[in-house]
Amino acid sequence: MTPPRANASGLLGVLGAASGFLAVAAGAFGAHALRDRVTPEHLAVFETAARYQLFHALALLLLALTWRHGAGRGERAFASAGALFVAGQLLFPGSLYALVLSGVRGWGAVTPLGGLCYLAGWVAFGVGWWRSR
Repeated sequence: MTPPRANASGLLGVLGAASGFLAVAAGAFGAHALRDRVTPEHLAVFETAARYQLFHALALLLLALTWRHGAGRGERAFASAGALFVAGQLLFPGSLYALVLSGVRGWGAVTPLGGLCYLAGWVAFGVGWWRSR
């Protein structure tokens, strides 16, 4: 039977890789398909979303590797960091993509929630590292 740590870290690794793929695809889509269809301000918003998504895809991969190689007392913090990073991935770039593609400004109200998830995820990641030393 596979230990729960391997299952969780494996899932985070897959989500990180998928998110990285989507971030690169979104960046290419923004650079090529949206350049002449949205305002420069909206294009900058879309690029910000892709950039944050890619950074946090890498964070998910780093978290997966760290967790896989031994979390010790940091197990719960790493689990929290993973959940928060995934929630951040859905809320932060997701809301910005929706704002640009739909034109509905209300999506901008969701973005800070994603940012808070990212921030809390980094705190939890740090706590996990501290506890697992």
